Amino acid sequence: MEETKVPKVQRLAAELRTKIREGVYPPGSALPKVRELQESEGVAYQTARDVYRVLEDEGLIISRRGEGTFVSPILGKIHRDGTGRYIKSAREEAGARGAFAAEIARLGMTSGASTVISRERPPKRVAQILGIHHAAKALVRARVMRADATVVQVATSYFPGDVAFDTQLEQQDTGDGGSKSRLAELGYKQTRIQESIDVRPPSKEEAESLGVSADRLVYEITHVGLTESGRAVEVCVHVMPITLWSLSYEWPIDLPAV
Repeated sequence: MEETKVPKVQRLAAELRTKIREGVYPPGSALPKVRELQESEGVAYQTARDVYRVLEDEGLIISRRGEGTFVSPILGKIHRDGTGRYIKSAREEAGARGAFAAEIARLGMTSGASTVISRERPPKRVAQILGIHHAAKALVRARVMRADATVVQVATSYFPGDVAFDTQLEQQDTGDGGSKSRLAELGYKQTRIQESIDVRPPSKEEAESLGVSADRLVYEITHVGLTESGRAVEVCVHVMPITLWSLSYEWPIDLPAV
């Protein structure tokens, strides 16, 4: 019986995957353009595109619109540990300015962000979570976040004005541990976190900021920080390419009665 042939997409993806793993194409290096891959391998244009799509889904390569396709500086994906990332020792590790900066530093990379700070009305759903009037203004920190030179996330944080106005939260540098540490110092220590996750296509603006095509998918994580009294003092909406991030959570169940 004739052996089943490996489909072209899987075969070519495996060959490129091996070259990336062995350093033939090191992190950050440019890969052949889709048309060049098509011509060199004698395959259809769509086949060449599908090869890159497979590797992008695995977190091995990234596509930058108008620039080409590159080996990801992060071979694999950034692991976002939703269970432990906000613990004080984790978010302040080695002077990190919050959970994201600590995650990126553990990868041996440098985090960075372009931050726009403003006072404005938050979206209706955010105002409801924060428990403020729909016409009230909140402190808004809108960030485009990088690992070295690669944009890996856009995130917008909202804080009630009575909590955050005229504090260090309105400064570019929020200090060791980021916003959560500053809120704790102000008497608004967060003791509980709520997160909801959606997967959706990016908006036009998000796709441009993240450098991804509009047909790719992103995680939208709505993060809510609550004080011991149950007050929501922070809402952050994270938008992250699913090709660059993996998410994990852990919690105990069936604890013995106290």
